[in-house]
Amino acid sequence: MAHVNLLPWRAERRKQREREFYMQLAAAFVAAVALLLLWSFWMDQRIANQNDRNTYLQTEIKQLDVRIAKIKDLEQVREHLLARKQIIEQLQADRSQMVHLFDELVKTIPSSARLTAMKQTGQAMTLDGVAQSNASVAEYMRNIEASPWMGHADLTKTENTHNSTRMPYSFGLNVTLSRPKAEDADAQKTPVEPAGTGSSASPPAAAPAHPGTVAKPMKTTSPDKAAPAAPAGSGGAAANAPAVKGGAKS
Repeated sequence: MAHVNLLPWRAERRKQREREFYMQLAAAFVAAVALLLLWSFWMDQRIANQNDRNTYLQTEIKQLDVRIAKIKDLEQVREHLLARKQIIEQLQADRSQMVHLFDELVKTIPSSARLTAMKQTGQAMTLDGVAQSNASVAEYMRNIEASPWMGHADLTKTENTHNSTRMPYSFGLNVTLSRPKAEDADAQKTPVEPAGTGSSASPPAAAPAHPGTVAKPMKTTSPDKAAPAAPAGSGGAAANAPAVKGGAKS
């Protein structure tokens, strides 16, 4: 006998499929939420790692900024020290310049001129004075340019004031100072002692002790007198003295 199911099985099957669909939909939703949480956690970890790196870089940058500031301070100190060193070297080099300069002023000025004012600014000097004529001024300029401590001279003014009958011309000069290449050559030279002093006269005093000078007087002595004057075993210097004396008497 055939079995016939007269119950509403299609409705039951439809409900079962609906339950399975909702269960699958819930599982997919849960999986999506889990994946979203995992992705959010991973991104948070990456952001935190990048923030840590940024913090480390900022800390290192701050330390480098401090070091750069110290380096700049050291460079400023170095520049100040170099500037002081240059000033000290310049002062050391110009220590004897003024002495030589006044010496050259005395040597270069002619007898027909004299100075009334002098001003020095660095390596430039301004000279004011009076002279008997323009030729005296020209001679003074030539002497200045020939000086090793005074360089080129420019004439700023020359006029006849008639204030003095002896030196009626007033002049002004701008002189560029210079330094000779061997400015310490004079200091290195040793003084030469004149003839007749103890150090220079001592070598000639020792000249008679030379053997060549003793041999010349011995030639003047006769053989008869020279033989008994030099006994056997005596020294050369002691034996020669009587022989020379006897030869001089003969």
